[in-house]
Amino acid sequence: MAEYQALIFGLEMAVDAKQLHLKLYGDSQLVINQLLDLYEVRKPQLLSYHNYTKRLMGWLGDVELEHLPRGDNKQADALAKLASILSMTDKEIHIPICKSWIIPPIFSDDEDDTFQEEENTS
Repeated sequence: MAEYQALIFGLEMAVDAKQLHLKLYGDSQLVINQLLDLYEVRKPQLLSYHNYTKRLMGWLGDVELEHLPRGDNKQADALAKLASILSMTDKEIHIPICKSWIIPPIFSDDEDDTFQEEENTS
């Protein structure tokens, strides 16, 4: 259910932002295949989530879905949990999400080891 909730959360943001072309990655192969109509939705409690997700996808122009294994995407899992928590509140909450560091690290791994060794010998 959290996967559908996170997807709905993202799709609603895309609809509000009038984004017409999306490429969505999900770690739930079941949900991705259900949305691609490769699997049927068997759990009645997921049917309303599925139908609403399909409706949101229909409002957008071009939506691609791709399965990304959970081990390869810890960020997707964290965002799914975050979306399910946020959906439980009536307050409007804005959370900036940064995918990558803006400032590159000062040291490479090798330089960092050298720096630590120099500190230990001082």
